[in-house]
Amino acid sequence: MLALVLPLLAPVNAAHAASIVSIVSTDPLTGIAIGGWDPVSYFTEGEPQIGRGDFELVWSGVPWHFASAGNMEVFRRAPEIYAPQYGGHGAMGVARGYVSDGNPRIYTVFKQRLYFFYSPANREAFLAAPDTAASEGAEQWQTLSQQLSVR
Repeated sequence: MLALVLPLLAPVNAAHAASIVSIVSTDPLTGIAIGGWDPVSYFTEGEPQIGRGDFELVWSGVPWHFASAGNMEVFRRAPEIYAPQYGGHGAMGVARGYVSDGNPRIYTVFKQRLYFFYSPANREAFLAAPDTAASEGAEQWQTLSQQLSVR
């Protein structure tokens, strides 16, 4: 009986799943943007830093954590510069026309913008032609982001 019911539910679940992915990638358990990593630290430190709960700022409808009060203030003044592109979703997935998880530990900073990737192979594909991938991603994101929830 289960084999008869599951095919009927699949289209509904797929449509619903597409609408629950949020514009900003968040930790599914905490709701913190980009898994709690400090977005400013990708630009200012040798390695990204995990943020702290006592340095929290809500931007784009979700909480962001920072390693210091200074980083939080820098982000507050120019979040569009420091927030990862495509809400922290995988840059190559977006460039190819779909939303995938971005891993805050697999990243690059290209032309002063932060990009996350699903895998090291996706990062390598991006770095093979970064101008093209970034341009295609920006174009695709205009459409893809319209299909995502704001929270």
